[in-house]
Amino acid sequence: MMRIGEFSRLSKVPIKTLRFYDEVGLLHPAKVDNFTGYRFYTFSQLARLHRILALKEMGFPLEQVGRLLDDDLSPDQLRGMLKARRSAIQARLEDELERLARVEARLQLLEQENPMSQVEVVIKKVEPLKIASVRDTIPIYSEQGPLWRELEGYLAMHRVRSSAACFTMYHDEEYKERDVDAEVCEPITADLTESRRVKVRILPAAEMASAVHRGPYTGLGQAIEGILQWIEVNGYRITGPEREIYLVPGRNGSQTDPNTVTEIQFPVEKG
Repeated sequence: MMRIGEFSRLSKVPIKTLRFYDEVGLLHPAKVDNFTGYRFYTFSQLARLHRILALKEMGFPLEQVGRLLDDDLSPDQLRGMLKARRSAIQARLEDELERLARVEARLQLLEQENPMSQVEVVIKKVEPLKIASVRDTIPIYSEQGPLWRELEGYLAMHRVRSSAACFTMYHDEEYKERDVDAEVCEPITADLTESRRVKVRILPAAEMASAVHRGPYTGLGQAIEGILQWIEVNGYRITGPEREIYLVPGRNGSQTDPNTVTEIQFPVEKG
């Protein structure tokens, strides 16, 4: 037998780790001196220690390591655990590769000294959302007032309140200077009877490329260009209409209110 220090030197495992493995039941000393408290190990215990280290390096948590060592697992059970571990590692690897691609794309934008690189874009999952909306063609983007007054008046008449921040969806497939296909939307939870103009429906869950713009509505164009560029560089494609969510609306509908906060969302999928 050898004392814990010698076993530590031989196995290249710190004494602190050996004591921890003893505490959690993975590797008990072959003997503990009742008088001195010294721990003693045998050469044959090196094989168990090496199995512990190998399973730990494969990413198994210690409670699973103990089961793999002590349980009378059938080959099929062991195979299943190893396959599950492989799947978890592959999923984590794919996440890290996706994160690496985003870092590379951001570096590319910075190296181009592109002002759009200042737009911070994230991918987020949005849940299904019930909305009441009015859709029509408006002269230009800023002239949404009549649609909002129509929608909000209808909701007030039916005593229905918005359940979240209102937003506008733009249905044109490309930028238009005039005659914009816009839909103003209020999230709701209550039942509401539709009219000829006011429609009620549930927007499906979607994966969104999202960015937050702080400042006047007049600066939204640059933020939108930035998120569109990010979508292209990162290999996504747009699958539906843009949403402009008015987290902090401009005061009295002002286009130049500096305290405005708007979230821009584009539904996307990996291209």
